[in-house]
Amino acid sequence: MTGTLNAAIWGAELALGESPGRIYVVEATGPFEDDPNLTDKKYPGNPTLSYRSKDPLRVIGEVLNWQGHSAEELKAMKDGLERLKNLGVEAIED
Repeated sequence: MTGTLNAAIWGAELALGESPGRIYVVEATGPFEDDPNLTDKKYPGNPTLSYRSKDPLRVIGEVLNWQGHSAEELKAMKDGLERLKNLGVEAIED
């Protein structure tokens, strides 16, 4: 989960599958922590306000009219992620 719309948009745009991405408004039902894939181990602090939890998230709404990134921005992000994959850089799972 994230506290910024921009990070949520990236998540929706980069999600796997053929269906359009969706953004939900959620609330945590238990403790949560900074997501190490987007915070201190890769970036100082938590600029995207990205978190993870072992507990379920309660969906309380959906953001319906969000504006995605440009085709050029999306291609650049996907190309960058592919480069990292080819270099063997994987998600942090701790």
